[in-house]
Parts: sequence; structure tokens; C-alpha cells
Amino acid sequence: MKKPVVDYRQFRLSRLNDPQFAHLKLLFGWVGYFCLYFLTENLIPAEKCYSVHIPLDDMIPFCEWFVIPYVSWYLLIVFSLGYFALYNIDSFKRLSKYIIITQVIAMTIYIIFPSRQDLRPAEFAQDNILTKIVGILYAFDTNTGVCPSLHVGYSLGIASVWLKERSASLVWKIALVLWVILICISIMFVKQHSALDLFAALPMCLLAELVVYRDRYFRRGK
Repeated sequence: MKKPVVDYRQFRLSRLNDPQFAHLKLLFGWVGYFCLYFLTENLIPAEKCYSVHIPLDDMIPFCEWFVIPYVSWYLLIVFSLGYFALYNIDSFKRLSKYIIITQVIAMTIYIIFPSRQDLRPAEFAQDNILTKIVGILYAFDTNTGVCPSLHVGYSLGIASVWLKERSASLVWKIALVLWVILICISIMFVKQHSALDLFAALPMCLLAELVVYRDRYFRRGK
């Protein structure tokens, strides 16, 4: 069994600044994100948001089966951060920074250019466990603050870090890429996002990639 690189059994809040635990401070970025999420969700009314829509949205049908990869996104985040926190601190730092960068960019855009989508079906053609999950999803995650999509942003960041992980097998990397692709397209099939939200996330991810891996992309020759 693979041995963790850090013994978290010794962790105490008083030791957060110790070199072996200092990387955990990056998790506080989630606190800032959730605060901004709460503010944008409650202080920016939907009627003041620009409705995001492109013709491609009308060609994509609602399909409740895509709620499975959509909600698996949460598992992917927790699993990836947890794995890297245990076995590769450098990758943990890079993924955390990638997430923070996309959070800052997206939340800034949500505030400066409030957006919403009006694509959700008025009623579901089917009544099953999957549509019930979608209904719950609609209830706690409003249709505002959508462009660019953080579902796409985080997913591409996670894929980027995993693809550079030497300890990961080829089979896992292929499965991970397919998983991320399903997550990225699921946002459109469950009508949580416009296709434009996916496209808008791409330059955001490119910027985060260049910042997080600048030491790899901009190496200076000796």
C-alpha cells in the first residue's frame, strides 16, 4: 500500500504554519469562494443578469442521465485534492492554485457581468430518480452566475494535473479524461449552463494553466 508523504495524524491548527502542513492553507481559498458565492447569489437579482444563450443550446436536448456525471464533479474534486494531499504535495499546491485562479476570475466576471441562463425545462417529461435529483439541483443552485462555467474550469484543471502525474497509470488517465469530458458536456444536457459558458471557460483555464505551470512552459535555457 502506498505510504502518504505527510502524516496528518500529527496535524493541529497550531501547526498550520509548519512546512509539512503549510500547503493546507490553500484550502482557505474555498472560504473566500463560498463567501463570494453567497453574496452574488443573494445580492444580484436574476432580473439584473444578462441571459446567456446561443443557437447551439436549442440543439441540445435535456437528458436527465447526464446528472450522474454532473454531480460526480463534487466527488472528483474531493478525491483529487485528497489524493494529492496524501501523495503529491506539489500537485496539491498546483491544483489548489488552479482552482483559486479560476474562482477569482469567474467570480469577478459574475460581479462585473452578471449572467443567468433560462434553459431549464418548465417540467420534466419523465418522473424518476434522476429527474428528482435534477430538481434538487435546481433548487439549491440557482440559474445565475453561470458564465464562465466553474464546472468546466475545475474539471479541466483536475485533468491537467492528473495527466502530469507520473504515478498515475495510462488507464486511469484515459478514464479520467473521459470522465472530465462527460462532466463538461453534462452542464448543457441538464440545462444548468449554456454552451457559451463552456466556451467562455476555456480561456480562463488557459490562463490558469499558464500561471500554475509557468515553470514548465517558460523555462529559460542556460
